[in-house]
Amino acid sequence: METRSRVIQSQRQPLVNMTITPGHFATRNSHINYYVDLTAVKSNHIMAKLAAEELAATATGTIPVDTIICLDGTEVVAAFLAETIGEKELRGINRHGAIAVLTPEINTSGQLMFRDNYQKMINHKNILLLVAQATTGITITQAIECIDYYRGQTIGINALFSAIDEIRGMSINSIFPRDYVADYST
Repeated sequence: METRSRVIQSQRQPLVNMTITPGHFATRNSHINYYVDLTAVKSNHIMAKLAAEELAATATGTIPVDTIICLDGTEVVAAFLAETIGEKELRGINRHGAIAVLTPEINTSGQLMFRDNYQKMINHKNILLLVAQATTGITITQAIECIDYYRGQTIGINALFSAIDEIRGMSINSIFPRDYVADYST
């Protein structure tokens, strides 16, 4: 399997890369023809910082970010994204001067949830969603529904790799859009 793998670099940040492997793979929501490995981006602090800078630079809007909700092990990238947004004031920072970085828990029914002590960081807050991969949009939809349930306002969606351009009328800001893997299908 590793002999078929290839590394794809970000055009804007060549040190940020993902590894793809062709084949037939089953995910929770679909079947895909490439395994997309984003482990290095999610765990290497240098790559995570560069990825966060790229996401922040291409983000649009002027609404202040209160909270970043991260899925798929993107906490390191999310922390750097919060720092970058705060330093460069690209989107503005909330009136408290700090951006919360949260990861939801998954209950026994498979629903995303937040404990009581985190809910105040979502309730009536501007939320930026960060995911590793956006392939079908099912997980993103579930996350947006969770944010809505806790009365948060989703103001943007960021993904490291995205096979879809938008969901629920919101554009997905990604480092690696679908055209990086031209024949990717889900």
